[in-house]
Amino acid sequence: MHKLSGWDDTIVALATPPGVGAIGVLRLSGPEAFKIVNGIFPSKNLTNQLSHTIHVGLLQLGDENIDEVVISLFKGPRSYTGEDVIEIGCHGSPYIQQQVIGACIQGGARLARPGEFTQRAFLRGKLDLTQAEAVVDLIASNTAASQKAALNNIRGGFSNVLKTVREQLIGFSAMIELELDFSQEDVEFADRKKFNSLIEAALATTDHLLNSFRLGNVIKNGVNVAIIGKPNAGKSTLLNSLLNENRAIVSEIPGTTRDTIEEILNIRGILYRLIDTAGIRDHSTDAIELVGIGKSMEKMQSADIILYIFDLNELDRAKLAEISSEFEKSGKRYILVGNKVDSMSGLSIREKFSAAGDIVLISAKNKIGIDEVKNGLFSRIVDGQLAVENVVITNLRHFEALQQVHKSLMDIKTGVDNIISADLLALDIRRCLHYISEITGDISNEDVLDFIFSKFCIGK
Repeated sequence: MHKLSGWDDTIVALATPPGVGAIGVLRLSGPEAFKIVNGIFPSKNLTNQLSHTIHVGLLQLGDENIDEVVISLFKGPRSYTGEDVIEIGCHGSPYIQQQVIGACIQGGARLARPGEFTQRAFLRGKLDLTQAEAVVDLIASNTAASQKAALNNIRGGFSNVLKTVREQLIGFSAMIELELDFSQEDVEFADRKKFNSLIEAALATTDHLLNSFRLGNVIKNGVNVAIIGKPNAGKSTLLNSLLNENRAIVSEIPGTTRDTIEEILNIRGILYRLIDTAGIRDHSTDAIELVGIGKSMEKMQSADIILYIFDLNELDRAKLAEISSEFEKSGKRYILVGNKVDSMSGLSIREKFSAAGDIVLISAKNKIGIDEVKNGLFSRIVDGQLAVENVVITNLRHFEALQQVHKSLMDIKTGVDNIISADLLALDIRRCLHYISEITGDISNEDVLDFIFSKFCIGK
């Protein structure tokens, strides 16, 4: 549990989104929560009621009825914040909600700051910092993948991995400190060989976590996909087929798409931001089309993955190999999409592109091969890493601190290999423990905490 000075008052806030709805839920937390609500709930004495019970009655301020409400009681420490918590379910009129909040403030509560309920839960040891931050990710989740990643971290997935590494380091550090106490006796309490194996395992764990950040970033922010190709290759038709709606204008006139069109596609829990670009051709005299082509090149540079679509009737094997080579040099992930497969026989396709590499064959117009394009997008990004039980790093703060943990572990391993003195080894271990504790919030400065919790909504 952390220092709680200045956190002993009672706070109130709307926990549901503001606006008109069927119901609204208000939350109070703090030592005076029961006393404050008791003062405006004459139906019964709430202080005599059991925790985790629900009560129905009128809220009154003086002689004026405010609303008929449902009140849920959670006595600390068996509550979200670890304090006494009361939730008031009232009708979803913004006017009524403000009346209830005003009555609670008049009774002695104050309006909560953003994230203050979760911050109190953290300070009282109900959550560590990684779990608290996962609450924000869960609230903001808009796909199955982001939901699973956030839930896993709320349930302590990431914390448990770090806890194991931390406990092992603390155990060995204790033995090193004992050696320092008996330095004149020239004794060795810590088994260096066993510790070396422990460090190698910890390095493998941090490597896995660091590598998961690429997927975590995709889960949290989505994937930029640029649909690139020559005019009339079928880019806009492919976009429409992927979305299963007529989002982009389709025409046989070259240069119809003059600006980029962006749409979101959800493929198995991952959001893909599809960007239909202007057709790229070497010779154009249309000033507006040239601007569109310039934007296409910009989108291609910033894309996470490129769908290069081409007309199977127009591109030969040598030219396709040249295009593939350019993508390989750039380091960009890409998929070659051969369009208008329905206009060619299977034999002619094999003869023309037999050595051209992996090509997804489609008919954008007739929606042939569209599922193969979606499967290609998913496999190139996720690559089998997405599973409920896997710990995935989605937070940049965690990633940067883990980099420091990894560096410290490498220093410790180098020290053990080079048989450095116990006092220097102890310093390296303390530094590593410091960075682990920064992630979980076991040690932290107030400015960092205030910044993290300021990103929460008011009622959380």
